[in-house]
Amino acid sequence: MVTLNVIRELLADLPGVKEGFSYGTRAFSVRRKLIARMHQKEDAVVVRTDFGEREKLMQSNPLTYYITDHYLNYPWVLVRLPTVQREELRDLLVKAWRRGASKSQIAEYESRGK
Repeated sequence: MVTLNVIRELLADLPGVKEGFSYGTRAFSVRRKLIARMHQKEDAVVVRTDFGEREKLMQSNPLTYYITDHYLNYPWVLVRLPTVQREELRDLLVKAWRRGASKSQIAEYESRGK
């Protein structure tokens, strides 16, 4: 199962990622832009996305990807940690990071062959 420590590992090589708190839970940001945070339920992580991708994720795997009424009008998706595959979450986190990272941070990451 994916845990907070696994999420830390998945984000570790992304330039500029900082760990802090948001709404009382562990959170990760780049350039002060929130990219993911642990949900209060502790078995889910909230990840920045866009509405189109969120819809695709929820349709393709509703056991893993969902939203609550609170997130209906915001570009975020909740991800159940017990059911998400590590690499699938990694891809989603990298996309979220790219939404907030600077061009130079993205270039640095890509120069490593990522």
